[in-house]
Amino acid sequence: MLKLKLIIPAVLIVLAGCSQKVHNTTSNSASESKSDSLYVVLKIKDIIKTGEKVTLNFTIHNDQSTEKSFCKWHTPFEPLMSKYLDIKDENGNEASYKGPMAKRIMPPPADSYLIIKPEDILSSEVDLLKAYQLEAGKKYTVSYNSSSISGVKATNTVTFRYTK
Repeated sequence: MLKLKLIIPAVLIVLAGCSQKVHNTTSNSASESKSDSLYVVLKIKDIIKTGEKVTLNFTIHNDQSTEKSFCKWHTPFEPLMSKYLDIKDENGNEASYKGPMAKRIMPPPADSYLIIKPEDILSSEVDLLKAYQLEAGKKYTVSYNSSSISGVKATNTVTFRYTK
């Protein structure tokens, strides 16, 4: 019970520590009509054969007229260090995560943040096979689960069939 009392506050600190930082470089009322946060769009091929890379494209959009920054922790903009994606088959079974899980110091240091210029995008790709156990013959749905850490809002899920 004592361990649980220590773990819960630590998790809450990690989740709160990497929230989105906003750097306003200009003040423009036009930005109020656009999204007020950065958002990610996921893309993947519909059918991927075993032996091929299972490449997920992860693109962060800044539709505002001001520069924004986000914490790169729990995104593919850093080496694979956490389970920031949920991958489930058509029966709702979660694909096993086999990648590393990093412990973090809080608060995140300044070099943990990346900047996106106004009305720009930043893209990265990740090979899902490097961290997840996928089975041939199944259809999978991928979603981003770490918005509260990176400060980047998830907007979509993607599906693909992993075939022989």
